Amino acid sequence: MADIGNYQAPADLGRLRTLALGIGGIALIAWAVGYFFSPEQALRSWLLGFIFWGGISIGSIGVLILQYLTGGAWGLVIRRTIEAATRTLPLVFLMFLPLAIGVTQLYEWTHLPADDYTVIHRGWYMTPVAWILRSVIYFILFGIMAYLLNNWSAQQDKTDNHEDAAKFLGYATAFSGPTMVIYALIVTFAVVDWVMTLDPHWFSTMFGFLFIAGWALSCFCFSVVILAYLSERSPMNRVLGKRHFHDLGKLMLALVMVWAYFNFSQFLIIWSGNIPEETGYYLTRMKGAWGYIGVALVLFHFAFPYLLLLKRDIKRKAKWLASLGIFILLMRLVDMFYLIAPNPRIDTHGLGQGAFVISWMDFVAPVAVGGIWLWYFFGQLMKRPLVPVMDPFLDSAIEHGKGH
Repeated sequence: MADIGNYQAPADLGRLRTLALGIGGIALIAWAVGYFFSPEQALRSWLLGFIFWGGISIGSIGVLILQYLTGGAWGLVIRRTIEAATRTLPLVFLMFLPLAIGVTQLYEWTHLPADDYTVIHRGWYMTPVAWILRSVIYFILFGIMAYLLNNWSAQQDKTDNHEDAAKFLGYATAFSGPTMVIYALIVTFAVVDWVMTLDPHWFSTMFGFLFIAGWALSCFCFSVVILAYLSERSPMNRVLGKRHFHDLGKLMLALVMVWAYFNFSQFLIIWSGNIPEETGYYLTRMKGAWGYIGVALVLFHFAFPYLLLLKRDIKRKAKWLASLGIFILLMRLVDMFYLIAPNPRIDTHGLGQGAFVISWMDFVAPVAVGGIWLWYFFGQLMKRPLVPVMDPFLDSAIEHGKGH
């Protein structure tokens, strides 16, 4: 058996845990005060934090599946980071509970009249009970995927030879093939329920793909930030090399382009169809401040990262790539705000549907969710070795990173 103790996480992650919990706890108290005065706005802001941070957890499941299917050194060096992110799923479920409890205070469709065509055609499917039940099923299925892949990885660490270790690797790889299809379907159903139904009269066949690509991009950016921090500390300073970051940078570049492609495809389909039920979504988001945010997303979520990620030097330097990763994560949060905030509200406070509204809770809620999420994530990361020590391909993966 490999010396697992040589690959344990550095002790200073404990200080980051404490800091994250402190900041998250203070922000959570502030959000709770805001909920007392404006429940709908508080829940909408909480949904923003839930979709952003929960998206890293759920996106990590997809990336974990992907790395088993494709292999490569990049997958080995980020495996334990994304495994730790997938194990935050129980916490993400707890963070979903305020939305489940407050579903009638958040979603306009819970207040539609019985003769509305959406209510008539969707029937029981669009009721609070059905919505909550489906969400529970999503979490159960995501949980099964995360549990099995994490369990096989842990069992691999306990083996004492590469033949037995390869057996568990084979289990995970065989499981990941059909599971990738199931994962994509579940993500699509989940984001339709959690985000798209904020506007009960709008629909898009591209919506699930936006989140599959976007959450995968969030996962890679977050992983790069964590690995860059660990690359200066033992034991990962003996593992990580510039070619690892180069590979991860290329994957970030690919997903930045895929995110832009899916968004443009959705816009093009709706523009060419010119159906009133669909065009209202973009008409709202092209007016006033929403229009400026849309332009900012084109420039800073796509064009700016795209141009920087074309440069080889940026992809091969951990600090530069991590800095860009943080910037993209901030733009991912703006993108989630752009998808969530303009949707119809139950109480418009006289501003009219689609009016530009930004609340202080839109800043506080993501910090609250993120602080608590990071506290839990660092705890999970410290429980296992930072690399799969018995993986048959670990030595070649480390050697790959040290090349030119």
